[in-house]
Amino acid sequence: MKKLFILLLVVLAAGTWVGQLMVQDPGYVLIAFNETTVETSLWVMLVIGVLGFLLAHWLLNILTNAMMPVHRLRNWRDRRNHNVSQRKTLKGLMALSEGNWVRAQRQLGQAAERSELPLINYLAAARAAHEQGDEKAADELLQKARTSTPQAEVAVGIAQAQIQLARGQLEPCLANLLKLRKLAPKNTYVMRLLKDVYANLQDWDAIAKLLPELKKSQAVRDDALVELERQTYMNLLNHSLEQLPVETDNASRHSVLDKAWQKLPRNLSGEPDLVRRYIELLISISAEPKAEQVLREMISKQWSEQLVNLYGRIMGQDLKKQMSHAQGWLKHHPDSADLLLTLGRLSLRNQVWGQALGYFEQSFSIQPSQETLAELSRLLRHLGEADRAQDLMQQNLSVVANDLPELPQPEAEAAKA
Repeated sequence: MKKLFILLLVVLAAGTWVGQLMVQDPGYVLIAFNETTVETSLWVMLVIGVLGFLLAHWLLNILTNAMMPVHRLRNWRDRRNHNVSQRKTLKGLMALSEGNWVRAQRQLGQAAERSELPLINYLAAARAAHEQGDEKAADELLQKARTSTPQAEVAVGIAQAQIQLARGQLEPCLANLLKLRKLAPKNTYVMRLLKDVYANLQDWDAIAKLLPELKKSQAVRDDALVELERQTYMNLLNHSLEQLPVETDNASRHSVLDKAWQKLPRNLSGEPDLVRRYIELLISISAEPKAEQVLREMISKQWSEQLVNLYGRIMGQDLKKQMSHAQGWLKHHPDSADLLLTLGRLSLRNQVWGQALGYFEQSFSIQPSQETLAELSRLLRHLGEADRAQDLMQQNLSVVANDLPELPQPEAEAAKA
């Protein structure tokens, strides 16, 4: 209000000043063209000039607006579509995060139709449709995403592979991922999806070929990669014999099993679980002498209590040499309960009963285990010491059943009474 009052004062002052000028000297303007002349005062000419300028400006605006209504309408429509698309996209993504799949699909689908960049909307809407189990709608939305943005084939393909994998469509998913591998050979997420598909298909040979690339690209965490390697080669060992015809002789089976073992990476060749499984497979094809040799070499290179325990369960070609090798380990591992248990078992194979009893007792004194107790008790019964075996079992009942709850028990004399 104050500014308006000041402006009015300025206008009045200016008007008063101009009015005084007009009274003092009206001025004179003469315009002559051919035989026509126009005479007027300077102030009238100035008023005519200002009015003429305003009229020309008004006419020009009318003409411009009359010539460009389509552009204005198009700009208005584009702005409106943009605002509507943004609003629906936001609502759709919020619904997607909340698990409201129906609303998410509707909002995102509608936003995509108005959006200048509809790819994200179509992909998110496809996921919402998939979560509802609507396969047809999900496939249609993915196709719309591919059509709207042809250069985003890898992104659309990955989304499609995720949905196919979740549906259990392993063969189409594999074909899709192999195509994506050609388009984006260094894409780590494609590699991880490919690994998952191969695992579901039990194609361990394919995973073994993929492992070097997974390791090089660091597509999988180190701990997960180690476990994947172990799982892959464990299955390759198992399947090496399962794939052979039933009539295959043991010599051929042995050759196939050895080839599978030789494929193991160096860092896994001493893995106790893999070695154990390899030994078990050798035993299954009547190759215990070979199993004893492999196991002995493994233990000599890298000590493993688990493998030492296994060494006492197999029968080598020369039992005395096998016993001698195990006794040699005792010099460096005198307190190994598993080694003493193994020596007891090898003593039984060599029919040295007293020595076997001594080894079992030493093993049990170091580490009272159910396995050693069972061996010791069995040997005592066969030696005619059934009472001692019964007493031993009674005294070590907690070893046989170590998960019994703490409960009050009657005294021995009261129980007899």
